[in-house]
Amino acid sequence: QVQLVESGGGLVQAGESLRLSCAASGLSLETLAIGWWRQTAPYEREAIACVRASGEIEYSDSVKGRFTCAKDNSENTVYLDMGSVKPADAGMYYCGSPCGPQLILRPDYWGQGTPVTVSS
Repeated sequence: QVQLVESGGGLVQAGESLRLSCAASGLSLETLAIGWWRQTAPYEREAIACVRASGEIEYSDSVKGRFTCAKDNSENTVYLDMGSVKPADAGMYYCGSPCGPQLILRPDYWGQGTPVTVSS
């Protein structure tokens, strides 16, 4: 069975950084794209990053230039390095697979999510 498990969420001060991780099992990041979504009030769940099997990475405008996504195929793990965090970045962060062009593809598989709280 497919399982995606996020970790690394917590409290971070505005302007600082945080790393989120998502460990995947039951699927290979060598063959499937994986990405990050978030739910930040008052918005619906938003796709923010996608790493395709080829290694190509796409970001939403809301995080481009601040967040960096990377994957380790040998560990079947994807990371999200959140830099220059803003209060508006607070919310639940999820990994999901697959993702696709223009960040419009809804995943077949979701993790449970990891919460991010931003203090200022």
